[in-house]
Amino acid sequence: MMKGINGLIFAIFVVGLWIQICCGQNISRGSFPEGFVFGTASSAYQYEGKVVDFSNADVANDQYHLYSEDIKLMKDMGMDAYRFSIAWSRIYPNGTGQINQAGIDHYNNLINTLLANGIEPYVTIYHWDLPQSLQDRYLGWLNPQIIKNFAIYAETCFKEFGDRVKFWITFNEPLNIAVQGYDVGLQAPGRCSVLLGVLCQGGNSATEPYIVGHNILLSHATVVDTYKKKYQPEQRGSIGISLNSYWYEPATNSPDDIQATQRALDFNLGWFIEPLILGDYPSSMRTRVASRLPSFSKIESTLLKGSFDFIGINHYTTWYASNNNINIVGVLLNDSLADSGASTLRMDDGNNPLQSIKDALKDQKRIKYHNDYLTNLLAAIKDDGCNVKGYFVWSLLDNWEWQAGFSSRFGLYYVDYNDKLKRYAKDSVKWFKNFLAS
Repeated sequence: MMKGINGLIFAIFVVGLWIQICCGQNISRGSFPEGFVFGTASSAYQYEGKVVDFSNADVANDQYHLYSEDIKLMKDMGMDAYRFSIAWSRIYPNGTGQINQAGIDHYNNLINTLLANGIEPYVTIYHWDLPQSLQDRYLGWLNPQIIKNFAIYAETCFKEFGDRVKFWITFNEPLNIAVQGYDVGLQAPGRCSVLLGVLCQGGNSATEPYIVGHNILLSHATVVDTYKKKYQPEQRGSIGISLNSYWYEPATNSPDDIQATQRALDFNLGWFIEPLILGDYPSSMRTRVASRLPSFSKIESTLLKGSFDFIGINHYTTWYASNNNINIVGVLLNDSLADSGASTLRMDDGNNPLQSIKDALKDQKRIKYHNDYLTNLLAAIKDDGCNVKGYFVWSLLDNWEWQAGFSSRFGLYYVDYNDKLKRYAKDSVKWFKNFLAS
């Protein structure tokens, strides 16, 4: 499935779920090829804070006001880049129509301050925060109308910020948007058909995730086409997408489990990466989902193929996969998660959010996680010739997490939510500072 990717692939790893991969070799920034980018990452909703509107993240980390302080933290660590997202509703409060100049001004200030400190901005155009008005008006990502509105919003970003932003990411984790929002209903807009009326107020877990994924892919391709034709020749930037996927290993060496492992990958990474490379969904999805999976026209397929300059991979941890012949859960739930016919089991979860400040600052597991991943990533580059160009740490700060609220702490910096959002460096900050200075 991964063969044939000729664009740049950025490794964007998410901290918190830990597995032991290998050894403890001595590596540093100097071990990596010249120009390799090290950065941190965030999202608008989880970091900025909002106008008080009874939402759970109405303050978050208040980076809307504290961005200068946070940029100093990145610079002190020696980071090259910062990946952040623009909040659609800050640019278009109603999703369309009149532009909010205060939102434009904020992101101009953020971008200019990053550049003044020698930090390259990597901008995600959409990181899960759909303007509520578009959801109310036509059910958001379930309606093809969203393609046009997203394209207008994205083009506004290119016009306003593209003279300085040279790296654009259209979407962050479309898989999670589709599954978490429209299959299991755990994230916005909370649609599902499992115990309809109890867990969710509306939805169809067997069809809606595929409709949403389809509209996201077409939105991505439309925006990339616009950028490449109208803005890239003058602005000379790059544009791509960030996809999330677990890695899967077969639970046994049986042919059935090996095939189930490939299907699990198809229904995670393949769902979104194969249309970008081949112009259509994986064959296993076409076979198993059948008429519930939308089709691309020839024009749409052509638009999709090659619609990226780079691919970002958000990776959390690894699962075992086994074949599920009976699939009772799939029959009962009738949802997209069961369509692959693969049962999965997480290898390990090392996140421990319930800690005192003193204990939280001693994050040796996080250090080991990065050391092991970077060691193996370096081997992939040098030994296997993988064209990986960067490594972004999620996350710079502890932040409001979509399902866990403030209880999960993924950050390099501890945020004291009870004391004016003060930031405290964890041991991983010191590790990265030494790593990047070497």
